[in-house]
Amino acid sequence: MLTVERHGAVEVVILDRPQARNALTGAMIARLAEVMTTADGDPEVRVVVLTGRDPAFCAGLDLTDLARTYNEVADAPGGEPSASTGAPLIQRGLMPAVSTPIIGAVNGPAVTGGLELALGCDFLVASDRASFADTHARVGVMPAGGMTLRLPQLIGIDRARRMSLTGNFVDADTACAWGLVTEVVPHDELLTRSLALANSIAECNPAAVTELRAMYESLAHRGDPDSYRDEARWSRRWMKERFDPAALQATRASIIERGSSQQ
Repeated sequence: MLTVERHGAVEVVILDRPQARNALTGAMIARLAEVMTTADGDPEVRVVVLTGRDPAFCAGLDLTDLARTYNEVADAPGGEPSASTGAPLIQRGLMPAVSTPIIGAVNGPAVTGGLELALGCDFLVASDRASFADTHARVGVMPAGGMTLRLPQLIGIDRARRMSLTGNFVDADTACAWGLVTEVVPHDELLTRSLALANSIAECNPAAVTELRAMYESLAHRGDPDSYRDEARWSRRWMKERFDPAALQATRASIIERGSSQQ
């Protein structure tokens, strides 16, 4: 139910259950954790692109499978989910804890658990066929995949409440205007654009990319005066321990050329 493709330094992971609009089963979540963890341990993989097999990105959790999973959890010692029931250790909602950047290429509807999965990516690019909805209130379940944490970070608390309390769909252009996705592209160009962005990341210093992601994870939700001091201390530690002036000199010309070409 997952397909993995390799494009140079980029691994494309496709939710591949189109007959069920890529609804997530416990086995799929566990498999996704396995695939992401394997990619994270491969030095040749610099970026992961996560997308769905048309016509949807992900319709959320498979509710029939979810009910079975929760029954298994209730019967398990301690009543806690495990990887065998599709609930591996997670960092951002349904996304496993990895250091490799993840771009979400949202090709169609991303609904409830599917939206939570998308929110676990570093950033999102949307097809003009994409749409987004949180239907937890409509189906009578509570989010457990990061919805109430990540959604307000991206679009603000009032818009997040509006999405969650109404269950209404938001189209791709509105999602972009709200800051949920970074850009909207024609459907047929989604993977090409996502791969181009992924390759831009792959060209960067991999250690620096990993460190920057860790800084964002630790500091982005803060705004107190100490957070600025923590960032400065983090930077000084990096400059002392990891910065390579020779590498900067070697890449200076290409950086300047890249900047000129993008003006």
